[in-house]
Amino acid sequence: MNKPQVNPSFQPLYQQIKALLTQSLISGEWAPGAAIPSEMELAVRYGLSQGTVRKAVDELAAEKILVRRQGKGTYVATHSEDTVKLRFLRLVAKDGTVEALDNKMISCEKSKACANVARLLNIKPGSTVIDIKRLLLFAKQPVILDHIIVPATPFKGVTAPLIEEYNGSMYRMYEIRLGVHMVRADERLGAVAADETVAGNLGVAVATPLLSIERVSYTYGDKPMEWRLGLCLTDRHHYFNQFE
Repeated sequence: MNKPQVNPSFQPLYQQIKALLTQSLISGEWAPGAAIPSEMELAVRYGLSQGTVRKAVDELAAEKILVRRQGKGTYVATHSEDTVKLRFLRLVAKDGTVEALDNKMISCEKSKACANVARLLNIKPGSTVIDIKRLLLFAKQPVILDHIIVPATPFKGVTAPLIEEYNGSMYRMYEIRLGVHMVRADERLGAVAADETVAGNLGVAVATPLLSIERVSYTYGDKPMEWRLGLCLTDRHHYFNQFE
């Protein structure tokens, strides 16, 4: 195998190594959950110091693209493990109760991307997308009305039965069944009032206050792959996040 090339005049070496590691992830050289080579092996591969490689790996670990395991090595992050499969779900019970999560399909069909979603997903307006609407239930009570849009081509084969099979963990389904791994997300929070359709789905009165969470999720290389709007009841739940 030809040694990957770095260009000292282009950008800091560790950033180039980070880009090369990311490219290996994009190409599927290391699958989610798999161990990557040791820092010493990577240093030999790229012809650079172990310290330079470590700095690149550190950044990918800080971004939760890679996961360090004490005494075992460094692994590609995955949504398949129980501790992280709902990594992007931030709504929790106010009393701290850990609740069973279920999902109930409303619709799953092909449609055309509107201008706003097309812009956020970096696709052409009118492109074919898969449009998904579902309810997320905590302890068997509807809490979130989820509206999800993904490009049709990379998500070919997504159906309502497949979504229900994975019981709420869309990112786990994307990873295992489609080979699409989400590594980060941007979110915008707001407050809205439930219209008649939303109120009917959530079983609440029209104009009930809701938390709106608009999210764009990205795969390797900072490529947007999913737009999502969650309309959430917050009488018994709140948005929770931890900063490191």
